[in-house]
Amino acid sequence: MRLQYPTNVRVIQLPCSGRVDILHLLKAFEDGADGVYVAGCMEGDCHFLTGNYKARRKVNYVKEVLKSLGIEPERIEMFNMSSAEGPRFAQIANEFTQRIKELGPSPVPKAQAA
Repeated sequence: MRLQYPTNVRVIQLPCSGRVDILHLLKAFEDGADGVYVAGCMEGDCHFLTGNYKARRKVNYVKEVLKSLGIEPERIEMFNMSSAEGPRFAQIANEFTQRIKELGPSPVPKAQAA
């Protein structure tokens, strides 16, 4: 649809949001991401039945990990949307990017390349 969203948003496609791993989410912060969001299908409408519920549990777990480390849990979020909702994806990308800008840079030290 050629919709506009911030250029600093990196899209990583998976067959199902349920395939995202807690380590993927934490590694994104370690690699320098200031915020991470997972876009999954509408609840109850997952082709793989429960993938989006699994993704939400993983995102909520990472929220708790960040909170326990003294990092704002608002830096990670899960959004549910249909694949036909391109304009909503762009809107969420813009709103989430603005939220992260207001929070400022992530306090997580960036990993050093070996």
